[in-house]
Amino acid sequence: MAEAGPIQVLRMALDKNTKWDKDEFLDSVYWIRQIIAIIFGVLWGVIKFKGLLGIMIYIIINLGIIFIYYTSFHEIDEEEYGGHGELAKEGLLTSFSLFLVFWIILYTLYMQPVS
Repeated sequence: MAEAGPIQVLRMALDKNTKWDKDEFLDSVYWIRQIIAIIFGVLWGVIKFKGLLGIMIYIIINLGIIFIYYTSFHEIDEEEYGGHGELAKEGLLTSFSLFLVFWIILYTLYMQPVS
């Protein structure tokens, strides 16, 4: 298959019957993580979550969603895709950075005094 864009990869990711090659599946994990990062970054900023606890909860949720995605939703053999470690780290730092950007910006905006 030709190089698929993010939208095509996400469509494939939501289809339980998709047949994956390694790179396509890792791309789907990457883009799902980016969506998770935006959602939880916005959520943490709006509810004014603070500190290390917020970071740890985000990482646990992120890893948990991806684990459930590939073990329960797609029921893949993780060894074909590099094992649990490869799937766990695919896009994790990028999504963490995106999560922090959204969290910090929204937290800062909501902490501004209303004049």
